[in-house]
Amino acid sequence: MTRAYAEARAKWEPLFEVTQIKGQSESHPSLSPNDEFSSWDLWDRGNLNGEGKKPGMYRTEYWREALKSGLKLDAALGANPFKYGANAATDTHTGLPTADEDNFWGKFKGLEPSPTRWKPSVIGGGRPGAIYGWEQAASGYMGVWATANTRESLWDAMKRRETFATTGPRMTVRFFGGFDFEQGDVADLVKAGYAKGVPMGGDLPASPDGKAPMFLIAAMKDPEGANLDRVQVIKGWLGADGKTYEKVYDVKWSGDRVPGADGKLPPVGNTVDVKTATYQNSIGAPELVASWSDPDFDPKLKAVYYVRVLEIPTPRWTDYDTVRFKSTMPAKVTMTLQERAFTSPIWYMPAN
Repeated sequence: MTRAYAEARAKWEPLFEVTQIKGQSESHPSLSPNDEFSSWDLWDRGNLNGEGKKPGMYRTEYWREALKSGLKLDAALGANPFKYGANAATDTHTGLPTADEDNFWGKFKGLEPSPTRWKPSVIGGGRPGAIYGWEQAASGYMGVWATANTRESLWDAMKRRETFATTGPRMTVRFFGGFDFEQGDVADLVKAGYAKGVPMGGDLPASPDGKAPMFLIAAMKDPEGANLDRVQVIKGWLGADGKTYEKVYDVKWSGDRVPGADGKLPPVGNTVDVKTATYQNSIGAPELVASWSDPDFDPKLKAVYYVRVLEIPTPRWTDYDTVRFKSTMPAKVTMTLQERAFTSPIWYMPAN
């Protein structure tokens, strides 16, 4: 790869589709074994022809791995071809924007609501990598922080990667980074974010005096949806040894939970009644706001940060189908999920 090619990729590919009906592309358990939330909506058995995966394929198929690889290529070429913001879409072939679990109409006409739509193969029928109806994901949508509700402003915002993706709920998420923030800036987070720092999609320059950047984060639930479980920051970085690394930080969470000795936050709980496809907002929080500084920051190392927001568990579309159609599905069919949102990253880019 040449620098010119890397710069062209960065110019013409500002966004990456993190989630859609054909599953998620955030990360994979084999790539992120320490991320307890990486195993969701996986279409990882084969390609669109149903042919089985070969060793090494996952590394080139997921967003987080691309973000980390981009840091490595930037160090080598002086340009980052994988400077991807977050995008999401449905990828339906019906013209129906139905990414809601309780109103999911499937990818194709033949997969619209019915007692048996969970059974047929979506792709690759009979082959090792076949994917079946119940594995469709009711996802997703993209949020855009534009200066006006015009075509020009929307495209400008997408070009500068000031976007976030969700698996369907209309959550809203803000994410700013900077070296001049103070703890009190969360009280007027948006004003302080733009005045003193950069929004999601932006770059942070080399740290002054080795100071760690502070990030301002705010997440609000879908007004008609479920409460929030937690806010996490996912960090990727290029080590001094030339290898890439990642770490997941729990930054803000609902309730009075305390991380265990292993650093893991206990689950938020689960109010889903799968027999009725209902849940209660008796757990979680409607809003989570935080300021956070990287405790492992090294001013000499390139890094990339993005925010992931998790909802409390809710019924999946398959659960709604079992209730509506009185269907019986095998135990392997997932009935609940934790919807989520992802911000575009903020990059820390000291000089090569």
